[in-house]
Amino acid sequence: MQKKVQTDLESRLFHCGPQRLTTAELVAIVVGTASADGPSTWLARFGGLRRLCRAEVAALDDFGGIDGRRSAALRALPELFRRYADETLPAGETLASPADTREFLTVRLRDKPYEVFCCLYLDNRHRVIRFEELFRGTIDGASVYPREVVRAALAVNAAAVILAHNHPSGVAEPSTADELLTKRLIRALALIDIRLLDHMIVGERGCVSLAERGGL
Repeated sequence: MQKKVQTDLESRLFHCGPQRLTTAELVAIVVGTASADGPSTWLARFGGLRRLCRAEVAALDDFGGIDGRRSAALRALPELFRRYADETLPAGETLASPADTREFLTVRLRDKPYEVFCCLYLDNRHRVIRFEELFRGTIDGASVYPREVVRAALAVNAAAVILAHNHPSGVAEPSTADELLTKRLIRALALIDIRLLDHMIVGERGCVSLAERGGL
């Protein structure tokens, strides 16, 4: 019976598409449960998919139905998300859309418990050269040195740069310090003919673009 239920879920995924399944049903397929009943309870208990996947192993072990194999599958999911996002912006390919950039940055930065300042380096055709985490801070800030940003951009022969950092508080609204730093970096990069295309701030619900806000 368990195998039949599991096969039914998999059949629905292939015939209807994963977007038609609930989160609990998708979790059931990934961890190999007989139905979505268990995952529905887990999601309610931990407060959603992100918190379920980030839960401590001991907390998962204490909860009924999550054995070692299922716990391992859940803990592996966030890293798979990050690696999937890495491949949405492969080196040498032109940025397909702002949405791809937002998705990439959100997956890479949203769940970090500390602030990280990053650069996405592009060539003169806006093809991706590389993504780099330049500065790591604490829960409420990171020290950013324009000289190091310029040096790093020159090292990869970038023609353009997209900046990004996360707000561990979850609120993506740019601070006055964010806006001032962006203006400093625009000036510093302009001196060596590198364009600053955007500065994106990642929060709980996605990215805020300073370019869209008129901050560049």
